[in-house]
Amino acid sequence: MNTQDTWSLGGREFTSRFILGSGKYSLELIEAAVRDAGAQMITLAVRRANTTEKENILDYIPQGVTLLPNTSGARNAEEAVRIARLARELGCGDFVKIEIMRDTKYLLPDNQETIKACVMPLASPIGSNKGLATKEFIQILIDEIDLPVIVDAGIGRPSQACEAMEMGAAAIMANTALATAGDLPLMAAAFRQAIEAGRKAYLSGLGRVLARGASASDPLTGFLRD
Repeated sequence: MNTQDTWSLGGREFTSRFILGSGKYSLELIEAAVRDAGAQMITLAVRRANTTEKENILDYIPQGVTLLPNTSGARNAEEAVRIARLARELGCGDFVKIEIMRDTKYLLPDNQETIKACVMPLASPIGSNKGLATKEFIQILIDEIDLPVIVDAGIGRPSQACEAMEMGAAAIMANTALATAGDLPLMAAAFRQAIEAGRKAYLSGLGRVLARGASASDPLTGFLRD
């Protein structure tokens, strides 16, 4: 893929458009995401970086990968800001993924609180692998918001990631699709290739779609005659 096709976030440039969500994490998952999917950014819950009783996710993430701590557990904007400041004190950098959720059943974000900081659309319920259930909504965001749109949550197949990139998304965040795959490294590589293919298709300009009828690909002239 052309290394000049970069995208910017927080003043940094990235060549990879795959971001690993680290809800289900392991050394194998993170290694596959970085090596096979080309991830340059990994999310982490601050509570997993701030414990001596359990594994520390920071021990798994290699040098050079940008950390994207999230505010999982926050119920309002004030709590999200508090968690973000804690993440910076823990050495996670200045990036933050805002998550404010009051819905414990479907884990849907609280838009009124989240919009105070940023917007990051989900494709379908978190961890569901159901794909682009909110496709039309995501397309509106891509068309109307002058910011990178990262499709987060619910992407379950490389083909779905490819489709989101064809729509004009800046990047894809996924975790469950990789973590629950039969062959993790192979799935990571598939996501990388799908994201790159979708991005190339978007840059090339997708062909028109006919609302009805058909259009011959060959000219309707020059038929053989008796």
